[in-house]
Amino acid sequence: MQTSAALSPLADIVLPQQRLLAVVPRPVPTSKRVADRVGAVLLLLVAAPVLLLLVAAVALSGPGGVLFRQTRVGLNGQQFVLLKFRTMRPAAHVERDQLRALDDGNGMLFKIRADPRTTAVGRVLRRWSLDELPQLINVIRGEMALVGPRPALPEEVERYSAIARRRLHVKPGLTGLWQISGRSDLSWAESVMLDLHYVERAGLALDVRILARTFGAVVSGRGAY
Repeated sequence: MQTSAALSPLADIVLPQQRLLAVVPRPVPTSKRVADRVGAVLLLLVAAPVLLLLVAAVALSGPGGVLFRQTRVGLNGQQFVLLKFRTMRPAAHVERDQLRALDDGNGMLFKIRADPRTTAVGRVLRRWSLDELPQLINVIRGEMALVGPRPALPEEVERYSAIARRRLHVKPGLTGLWQISGRSDLSWAESVMLDLHYVERAGLALDVRILARTFGAVVSGRGAY
């Protein structure tokens, strides 16, 4: 894996490549755990009017529930049910194998830039990352953090190398270095590298810096599909 200072807007936190093999998780400060839950509650309260509009929009977009529930892998390999607004038609998972040839993912993640399964409302939600707002509930439950690695699917974790498994040393996040650095446009090696940087330096101060840059990343839309 090549370490490039241009890879992340927080280039000053990038670790020398040789340190990636020796990344050891630091104890998560109590201040971070408290800030995650308090921050999630405050964000839910502030976003309540928008959330109500989104609930109505998703409900009117077609058949299926408003929320999409999916098993993901969190801290130390514990599984939990991740919540998102539904952005696809109900039988989307059945069609996945038929669309393998269109995969634009990075070899680990299955992604299609113009996914035909996505609803019109879903495309808007994904473009602005609004489909992820229900994950604030996951943060309040203690299953996720505001900032951390992308929450992985169980089948992805089964394919992890020993190095990649170190992503699981911290809670997955609603945003993270992966989001402000390109999201789905990143290679798998780049994503792992950024996540290991975060594992090494996880803390409230770094979280604040990443959160401050998340808005700009969302507005730019880079890698949002």
